[in-house]
Amino acid sequence: MAGRLFVVGTPIGNLEDLSPRAARVLGAVSVVAAEDTRSAQRLLSHLGLHVKAVSYFEGNEASRSAELCARLAAGEDVALISEAGMPGVSDPGERLVRTAAEAGLPIEVIPGPSAAIAALCGSGLPAARFTFIGFLPRVEGKRREELGLLRRNKETLIFYESPARLGDMLRDLAATLGPERRACVARELTKVYEEFVRGTLGALSARYATEPARGEITVVVAGASEEESAVSIDLEAEVDARIAAGNSAKDIAAALALLTGKPKRQIYQLALARAGQRRREPG
Repeated sequence: MAGRLFVVGTPIGNLEDLSPRAARVLGAVSVVAAEDTRSAQRLLSHLGLHVKAVSYFEGNEASRSAELCARLAAGEDVALISEAGMPGVSDPGERLVRTAAEAGLPIEVIPGPSAAIAALCGSGLPAARFTFIGFLPRVEGKRREELGLLRRNKETLIFYESPARLGDMLRDLAATLGPERRACVARELTKVYEEFVRGTLGALSARYATEPARGEITVVVAGASEEESAVSIDLEAEVDARIAAGNSAKDIAAALALLTGKPKRQIYQLALARAGQRRREPG
């Protein structure tokens, strides 16, 4: 018989959050496929287990997935874990699960902690419907374009971010979604210094512009109101109005890319064309 792939949720900080079922499975499998083998060994040592751990990360997903599926087909049980939380959620794992599923191999999920859900539940923001975004693009232009596309989304938004980029991210969130939009910065979840900082995007942006952030960070943002969701922008009319106000094509492109989610270059070219047309018009 084929072995079973166990997708195991692991603690995001507090080791007491590992379920008894997860501990039992980790002790029974032939091998543990781990995003970070050092973190895996610390967890296994904490449990008093001596199980082989092999690396499974973004750089070796293709080759390792084939290797692990061969072991499953040969009858070995395999546990898949990420460094923290649920494999596949902003962590490696999706490819192995898909490969195993396509091969008809049995898969069992052992639910566990999730920073996204923990932050959502502690944020005080609507939790009935939400959109998980994960990490935004690191490049400022691409990050702002993606945020522009989310401006009218009525569901609560959940992001992951690094401490080094939190200030820039909150600045862009406030500029794109509006400084009065409610939000929460959740830090070091389940750990000793767990913290939920709630406020408006404007207030949070001002705070973290000067205050260094530390630890693992999840940002939760309220969805658009009915009024915000219904607002649409006539791009050409908005460009014309800003040209008339004396704004440069560069400034217009930067501002409207935030509001619309359209590429800055596209708006810049439109602004140049509209400005040229305006100069050619009589009067």
